[in-house]
Amino acid sequence: MPTFMELLQAKQEEGKFVCVGLDSDPAKLPPHLVSRYEGGAQYQFNRQIIEATAGIAGAYKLNRAFYGGERGYESLLLTMRYLRNSYPDMPVIGDGKWNDIGNTNLGYVNEVFDELKFLAITVNPYLGMEAMKPFLDCKDKGIIILVRTSNPGAGELQDLNVEVARDPSLLGTAPDTVGVMPLYEVITRLVAEKWNYNENCCVVAGATSTFELAKVRAIVGDMPILIPGIGAQGGDLETTVRVGANSKGQGMIINSSRGIIFARQTTHFAEAAGQAAQQLHDEITAALVAA
Repeated sequence: MPTFMELLQAKQEEGKFVCVGLDSDPAKLPPHLVSRYEGGAQYQFNRQIIEATAGIAGAYKLNRAFYGGERGYESLLLTMRYLRNSYPDMPVIGDGKWNDIGNTNLGYVNEVFDELKFLAITVNPYLGMEAMKPFLDCKDKGIIILVRTSNPGAGELQDLNVEVARDPSLLGTAPDTVGVMPLYEVITRLVAEKWNYNENCCVVAGATSTFELAKVRAIVGDMPILIPGIGAQGGDLETTVRVGANSKGQGMIINSSRGIIFARQTTHFAEAAGQAAQQLHDEITAALVAA
């Protein structure tokens, strides 16, 4: 079976950088679906969105928060089964910002990879590499590590300047000197130089902070970056593509959730989603040409 990175690279080489975020909030589902399918409306919504966007999508991302309770979990399982059976070459990301102590993470590994069948997941690095090791050791899966997120309050912690002893293997200077840099940059360097020992890591850097995105790209080289913040969050696409693309004009997983799946809340919601995904694809392509 191909690894997540292999599937992702195949889509990247096709010029498909749009990640469709299936943040299918049950409270926002079209009323006609709810009345027809009741508890199965969320899965039917996802399936129709996927059918309308699969030709242009480079990945799908499902946020675990929108699949709570028995019905939500069933919808998640059904969606994953549909993706696996109908689009086996599609990279699928589970977005749960998972992390805990290492022993607990073994349980998460079983849930996210064995039960839910995600090919990649987002993880929170706050507990360090030792805690994340059960994820990082899954060589065929994608481990997408938060470094600089897209929410307005991201800088409260992520931009804090921290004093670090400069490890020559990490920072390229004498080991007895001390430097100061933002916390997100320290984490990015750790991912690039120490944690990616299986070459299965990606990072998250938001389109709402393109200065930081540019710094992240400079540190990680050609590593894929999951880029939220386009669409409803207001990130600038042209700048994002200019600073976010790698040396091959690839390396971007540009996520849009609400801007695609809730582009129009009518009986033609899936058609609208397909049009929104196509428009984003076209805008990314144009931005790459301009860059």
